[in-house]
Amino acid sequence: MELQQAIAQSISEALLNLYSITVEPTAIALQPTRKEFAGTFTFVTFPYTKTIGKTPDLIGVELGKYLKENTGEVYSYNVVKGFLNLEIDDAIWANVFQQLANDPDFGYAKTKKSKVVVEYSSPNTNKPLHLGHLRNNFLGYSVAEILKANGHEVVKVNLVNDRGIHICKSMLAYQLFGHNETPESAGIKGDHLAGKYYVLFDKAYKSEIDELVSSGMEVDKAKKEAPLMRQAQEMLQRWEQGDAATIQLWQQMNGWVYAGFDETYKNIGVDFDKFYYESQTYLLGKSTVEEGLAKEVFFKKPDGSVWVNLADEGLDEKLVLRADGTSVYITQDLGTAELKYQDFNYDSSIYVIADEQNYHMQVLQAILKKLGKPYAGGIYHLSYGMVDLPSGKMKSREGTVVDADELVAEMIETAHKQTDELGKIEGFTEAEAQHLYHTLAMGALKYFLLKVDPKKRMLFNPEESISFIGNTGPFIQYTHARIAAILRKAAELNIPTDLQAYAGVKSFHETEREVITQLAAFPNVVQEAANLYAPSVIGQYAYELAKTYNRFYTEVSIFQETDPAALSFRVTLSRMVAQTIKRAMLLLGIEVPERM
Repeated sequence: MELQQAIAQSISEALLNLYSITVEPTAIALQPTRKEFAGTFTFVTFPYTKTIGKTPDLIGVELGKYLKENTGEVYSYNVVKGFLNLEIDDAIWANVFQQLANDPDFGYAKTKKSKVVVEYSSPNTNKPLHLGHLRNNFLGYSVAEILKANGHEVVKVNLVNDRGIHICKSMLAYQLFGHNETPESAGIKGDHLAGKYYVLFDKAYKSEIDELVSSGMEVDKAKKEAPLMRQAQEMLQRWEQGDAATIQLWQQMNGWVYAGFDETYKNIGVDFDKFYYESQTYLLGKSTVEEGLAKEVFFKKPDGSVWVNLADEGLDEKLVLRADGTSVYITQDLGTAELKYQDFNYDSSIYVIADEQNYHMQVLQAILKKLGKPYAGGIYHLSYGMVDLPSGKMKSREGTVVDADELVAEMIETAHKQTDELGKIEGFTEAEAQHLYHTLAMGALKYFLLKVDPKKRMLFNPEESISFIGNTGPFIQYTHARIAAILRKAAELNIPTDLQAYAGVKSFHETEREVITQLAAFPNVVQEAANLYAPSVIGQYAYELAKTYNRFYTEVSIFQETDPAALSFRVTLSRMVAQTIKRAMLLLGIEVPERM
């Protein structure tokens, strides 16, 4: 915010002129003044008492007096126990508002910065998306949009885990138990159908293990010797050898899954610029392994498996290729990292992956550095915590996964029920009502998952998320709809909102100043959210702006105002809040309704 920067510059000059202390303006910390005191910005004087040799209160008084006499921004001040509270002249607020109201790109960076690849979603083609995937998708999409708003050139990519032993498990179970079932014949989405057979494999596999253990075999050996596991491993080898029948089954089942994924992605409002498939990157990964062997970064063990020793990096030995020549996760990750860099020549590559893979990502970056890859330093793991429902953690292999499609459907139904009970769809057509239910459901779900710091494990409460009261998506969405109604009425009354119409306003109500302060902070908020890769910063801002506007709406009359300039200003202020709420929420991937 330019005003905040100007005041920081003035405080820096005051410290130099009064006390001969050099403090860069960027090191001057200003915080919002607490509601019970007059002022907009507060400067804490405690850190300077030892250097200056005066009490915090005296420093505050001397600084406040200097700022009032020597700057155009500060017209009054008060000092409370070492906290210097600065009151800003209303003429300054008028100027600040005029600047932001007439900036068509308000909040977004004007200059282009670096090129960033954001990889997110990364589903397996053996099961549908679940609640954890939702947090991943929403987080990746939002971070990409925030980085775009901050001036970065962003590419959204999705690495699909379409090969490997887990995929073969679903394929084998379908071969054994499927009876040529299809999504059409079963009436099931393709990704759900594949997931059904993944669960069936696991049940049959566990039964075989129990049988072997009961005959006297140790559990670990039974897991390896169970016939189904051996068959799945043989299928993986046939796949890597290009066996026609195996490839045909793989293509058929993956095709079903992709159709299901596409439907889910469209429903939850996320998109991608490019898809990568592990089936297309694992061979490049194998080439990277050969490169590492030639550079003596990797080594072979007697059984033919290939490893890397990362002891110098504080890690341990890591398998990069199995003895039978089949690849592991890290193999294809090496290939994908290389391919992404070849495709986009990026400055940084963000991986949105759960914190369960923290070690794996450390290993990936360490290997790439050992190989001397130019992009190794640009890799950033955006780690996020698991999501639980009140009923407990998700476990896909046991068939108790919190299914994404089912959860979204339940959220839409809950939105339908609550909206109807509150009477917020009067005059809506059926299509308009259905669109509103979906908008509110997705707003509730996305906001609840994104308002929390990504690194924190969280408990998702569907009922709490869709409330119209408190720190929720629907509360912010309703605030936007309320303002949209005000703007429609203003348009009917032909109230002008151009600069000339409200330029005469020279004094403001306290709540108007608060709203302008909140609005002016938006560009800094976008920058902070980009720097931290934290949509939660945007979410909290949108909530605070909606709260502040609602206080203004309650305390200040808009349409009963008799001064034309003040009336025009309040309508324009409302328009700016609606526009900024919309921009903030779109950075979270959330639509805001025009009517409710």
